[in-house]
Amino acid sequence: MRREATAALIATELAITKEGARKHLLNLANQNLIVSNSRSEGIGRPSTYYSLSSQGMARFPDSHADITVQLLQSIKHVLGENALNLLISDRESKVYQKYAEAVWDIESIEKKLEVIAAKRTEEGYMAEWRKERDHYLLIENHCPICAAATECQGFCRSELTNFQQLVGPAYVISRTEYIIDNAPRCTYRIMEKK
Repeated sequence: MRREATAALIATELAITKEGARKHLLNLANQNLIVSNSRSEGIGRPSTYYSLSSQGMARFPDSHADITVQLLQSIKHVLGENALNLLISDRESKVYQKYAEAVWDIESIEKKLEVIAAKRTEEGYMAEWRKERDHYLLIENHCPICAAATECQGFCRSELTNFQQLVGPAYVISRTEYIIDNAPRCTYRIMEKK
């Protein structure tokens, strides 16, 4: 599953013409179910990428998200912010342990990122990684805990802490795109310390 696609890719996937795909995309855009953005990719005209808008995403209801947010609000209300922070720390520790076991004997940053991205994808994050000029990117094209993370950003903070520990002290990791800030995905830049 992709977070965004061009009309040509959609036409290929649906086995229809590009014109047919554009007609459907225009109809979806008129209903505010998708948004588009153009990106220059070298020589030639920019490519237009389409993705679901927040209204479009809402067409895929997730009752788990509602109950999770309600529980987080109840924990804060009944037990206090400290109790919620303790729960997040416990989760952080368990998640880290699971990932650390998967990468404990891997030296290469690229192999580590491959394992981390595969595990994140298994958990619904649709993750990938790639090497850029002087750094690496870990990209999560979906966030299965977005509602919980929006309610309590401690989840996002703990993920960043875990990623930093997993890549090791020779690297610095920072979040450059953030779904909660209306970015199309969460992206982490991983740079070797100089």
